[in-house]
Amino acid sequence: MRFTNGYWLIRDGIEAHFAQHAYEVEQQDNALIVFAPDRLVQNRGDTLNRPLLTVRYSSPSEGIIKVRISHFEGTIAQGPHFDLFEDPHFSPEILITDSEAVLRSGELSVHVARGSTWNVSWQARNSELTKSETRSTGYMVVRDSGPFIKEELSLGVGDCVYGLGERFGPFVKNGQTVDIWQADGGTASEQAYKNIPFYLTNAGYGVFVNSSGPVSFEIASEKTSRVQYSIPGETLEYYIIYGPDPKSILTRYTLLTGRPAVPPEWTFGLWLSTSFTTSYDEQTVLKFIDGMRQRTIPLTVFHFDCFWMKGFHWTDLVWDSAVFPDPAALLARIKDKGLKISVWINPYIAQRSKLFEEGKKNGYFLKKRDGSVWQTDLWQAGMAIVDFSNPEACTWFTNHLGKLLDMGVDCFKTDFGERIPTDVVYYDGSDPLLYHNYYTFQYNKTVFNYIERKKGSACVFARSATVGSQQFPVHWGGDCESTFVAMAETLRGGLSLGISGFGFWSHDIGGFEGNPDPALFKRWLAFGLLSSHSRLHGSNSYRVPWNVDAESVEVCKFFTDLKATLLPYILKAANEAHEKGIPVLRAMLLEFSEDPACYYLDNQYMFGESLLVAPVFRADGSVSYYLPTGVWTNYFTGEAVEGGSWRTETHTFLSLPLWIRAGADIKPCIPQSVLP
Repeated sequence: MRFTNGYWLIRDGIEAHFAQHAYEVEQQDNALIVFAPDRLVQNRGDTLNRPLLTVRYSSPSEGIIKVRISHFEGTIAQGPHFDLFEDPHFSPEILITDSEAVLRSGELSVHVARGSTWNVSWQARNSELTKSETRSTGYMVVRDSGPFIKEELSLGVGDCVYGLGERFGPFVKNGQTVDIWQADGGTASEQAYKNIPFYLTNAGYGVFVNSSGPVSFEIASEKTSRVQYSIPGETLEYYIIYGPDPKSILTRYTLLTGRPAVPPEWTFGLWLSTSFTTSYDEQTVLKFIDGMRQRTIPLTVFHFDCFWMKGFHWTDLVWDSAVFPDPAALLARIKDKGLKISVWINPYIAQRSKLFEEGKKNGYFLKKRDGSVWQTDLWQAGMAIVDFSNPEACTWFTNHLGKLLDMGVDCFKTDFGERIPTDVVYYDGSDPLLYHNYYTFQYNKTVFNYIERKKGSACVFARSATVGSQQFPVHWGGDCESTFVAMAETLRGGLSLGISGFGFWSHDIGGFEGNPDPALFKRWLAFGLLSSHSRLHGSNSYRVPWNVDAESVEVCKFFTDLKATLLPYILKAANEAHEKGIPVLRAMLLEFSEDPACYYLDNQYMFGESLLVAPVFRADGSVSYYLPTGVWTNYFTGEAVEGGSWRTETHTFLSLPLWIRAGADIKPCIPQSVLP
């Protein structure tokens, strides 16, 4: 949110109160408390009739400093609150002198000046990382909107900002306004399915704003030399997370917010979907599965999308008997072919669903303030929304999922979770504004944990996410168009999500909306099968490769076999995501943080720590990419070259830039199925 009119003036209708100086400081247990009035106190009269901000500095673990800025502290914190994993036994060092107050957590320290102006400096290894200066920390009262707390941190020359969830615009966020608010907006807008109030910089630190509500970021936009973040209310809490390198920042951030589970090994193979609005029945499904086998394309998972249930009945979790008269027998036949089974679900219960009356009667849905069920016709006619703040509603919903698991289903595509209203009442009394973003966490956690209890390991295929959702993989990129432009924006979203703490990510090969032409489909196959998880899925067209052209069959088989040869390497990267929070699909910045050429790269990536991938985004096969300094070996030819330069090449559909980093335990290898 923007509070200023240019650099000097405050916008009309806004009353600004900035922390002017550290009037008093004191130590309380393991925290440093700073009391900051909105003007310089020079006599006793200056202590009257004005706001006083209380700024509390503490440390939940080494290398992380927590900041809590508050105005009125008598407000009720309704929640929900993110689950954070702080170390109750860690104690920072605190030093208070006449000139400054310091809290030190490992190599990271915060220095609060005790002079006549507000100056807070964050330092590590004898250098300044960032600072909060005059007019940075503020209590802003906005006419017709109420109070906000905001903070600004400085950016140095060349400092770049990354992350903030799965965002499809420019990878470097400088110059952007980013609002943390879940929305079902596709992949071609400023909206996002996965909003994470955490950003990482190339300057040695990251920032996590601990609020499940709407957080507004102005990233070198309102003020070109600062990042501003603000939330409505009387309190703002954030964490400064030290690196010094980006991978170390992610490791510390995911230690605080949670690390991803390792998905079952079978999930890393190729998934095939019915697609969304296509017409399919039992015969169609078996024809697709047998068609993949006949063409010797390894398939691991078959997915039934929405219309496994009858229209107007979603979500009732009942097979449409008109097209699937004996679902148990069908699933058994699919399992006999060695496949796992995924089915689509969401938390929206249509009025015609057999679950609607149950949920209504027992109070399992979000309610209006008058106690009636909140309903809408957007998506499913008369639908209600499951209230996951109610433990009994969670049990009720998962018990119905259990019947599907018992029938042979292995995992669920947990779609939606973004369009959550704010004019509702939750069972546990949570603030509906704060629950809007948080809803997806509770939804996916409920489903994931239930599968894990039933089967010992779990996987969901989720679209929406918030802080901590990385613990419940996998996530996919949502509804993209079938164009090369959308393919590139999809990659940007995946890079931003990975740099926001998510280890595993997928996307719809060929794009979701529209029918991919043969060139696009084959280029996207290479990209999709060099992602942690790979799925053939679309909106209104089947995505079996022979429906595109004959060569697509060859390309699909080639890259599916290639991924299979890399499985031990991928599983090693998966364990690193689980143990350290480093994603499988990585922005170049994560592996080459000392190389300025990598700061802006968003058309290529590292697949694990040792494979460089540059997808081809042009029909003619041309591609330009950067090979960092060092010795690299071409995966397809065995050619070794020295990096440190840009390369421009033209590739067939059975190739793309795929390079092995020096020292990696990977040998150049072409899958046997494509050898002469």
